Amino acid sequence: MNNRWLVVLFSASALVTISLGIRQGMGLFLGPISFDLGTGRELFSLAIAVQNILWGLSSPFFGMMADRIGGWKVASLGGLLYAIGLLLMAGVVSPEGMLIGNFFVGLGLGSAGMAVALGAVSRSVPAEKRPLALGIVTSLGSFGQFALVPLTQIVILGYGWQTAMVGLSMVGAMMIAIGYGLRSADSTAQDVAEASLGKTLSHAFQSRDYILLTAGFFVCGLHLVFITTHLPIYLKDNAVDPAIASWALSLIGLFNIFGALFFGWIGGVTAKKVPLALIYLARTVIIAAFIYMPVTATSALVFGAAMGFFWLGTIPLTSGLIVTFFGPRYLATLYGFVFLSHQLGSFMGAWLGGRLYDVLGNYDVMWAINLIAGLLAFFLHMVIREKPIPMKAQPAE
Repeated sequence: MNNRWLVVLFSASALVTISLGIRQGMGLFLGPISFDLGTGRELFSLAIAVQNILWGLSSPFFGMMADRIGGWKVASLGGLLYAIGLLLMAGVVSPEGMLIGNFFVGLGLGSAGMAVALGAVSRSVPAEKRPLALGIVTSLGSFGQFALVPLTQIVILGYGWQTAMVGLSMVGAMMIAIGYGLRSADSTAQDVAEASLGKTLSHAFQSRDYILLTAGFFVCGLHLVFITTHLPIYLKDNAVDPAIASWALSLIGLFNIFGALFFGWIGGVTAKKVPLALIYLARTVIIAAFIYMPVTATSALVFGAAMGFFWLGTIPLTSGLIVTFFGPRYLATLYGFVFLSHQLGSFMGAWLGGRLYDVLGNYDVMWAINLIAGLLAFFLHMVIREKPIPMKAQPAE
C-alpha cells in the first residue's frame, strides 16, 4: 500500500510517453500533407498552432477537473479525444480535416498530457522523492519521442502519411486504459489541508514570481514547437537527407531522458531557478551555433543531441517551483495556467515560423526571434524569488 505511488509514477510516465511521443513527430507530416493538399507551409503550421493553443487553453480547465473529480477520469477521456483527432486527420484530407483533427488532438493533449500527469505524481509521491519523480515522468516521456519519431518516419516513407496517422491513433488509444493507473493518486488529495482552489488561484495571479515563471515558460513553448515543426523541412531546404531530420528529433528525445533526469535531480539538491535560467541560456548558445555554422547532417545530429539535453528539463524545475510557491495540492491547475503561456509560445513557434517562411522565403528572422526570446527568459528566471509565497491576510476594516 505504501508503494501505490510507484503505480502512479509508472502510469503518468507511460501517459506522457505516448502523448508527447506522438506529438513530437508531427513535424514529419508537414511536407507530405502540404504536398497532398497543394498548399504552402502556413496551413499545416496553422493547424499545429491551433492544436497547441487548444492544448494550452484546455490544460487549466482539465487540471481543475482532475483536481476535483480525479485525474484518471480526465486522462482516459484525453486518450479518446487524441485518437479521434488523429483518425480525423487521416480520413478527412482537407484543410478543414486538418484543423478539426488538430482541435481534438489539442484537447487530448490538454487532458492526457503533462499537467494532469504531474499533478497526480506530485500528490502521491513522498516529498523527498518528488523532484526526481517529476524528472522521471518528463524523461520517460521523451522516450516516446526517441522511439516513435523514427518509426513514424519509416511508415510515412514506406506506406504513406495516412497509414502512419492511423497507426499513431491506435497507439494513442492505449491512453484510455493507462489513465486508470492514476486512480490511487486521487485518494491522497483529501489528506492535504490547504486553501481552496479559488483562493489559491487568486493568490497565484497576484504573485510576482508566479507571473515571471509563467512569462518565461512562453519562451520554452516557442523554442520547442518551432524546432519540432520546422526543423525537418529546414534541413530539407539545406539539402540534408529527410532521414537525418527524424534522427535529429529522435536524438532530442534520447538526450532529453538524461537532461530531464539530471535537472529533476538537481532541482532537489539546489535552488531551482538558477539551473532553469541556465537552460534558456544554453538553448540560446546552441541555436546560435547551429544557424551560424554550415547546416550538414552532422551539425543537425549534434544540434538534436545538444538541444535534447536542455529540452524538457524546464518541466521538473518549473513544476517544482510551483510546489515551492504554493504546495502540491493544486499543481495540476497551477501548472495548467503556466502551461497555457507555454502553448501561446508554441502557437507562435508553429504558425509564425510558417508565416515568415511563406513571406520571406527563409527562416532567418524566426531563428533570430528564438535567440532574443532565449536571452529574455534567462533574465526573467534569474530574478525569481524562490521561496514559499504566503497567502495574504484579509484586510482588516
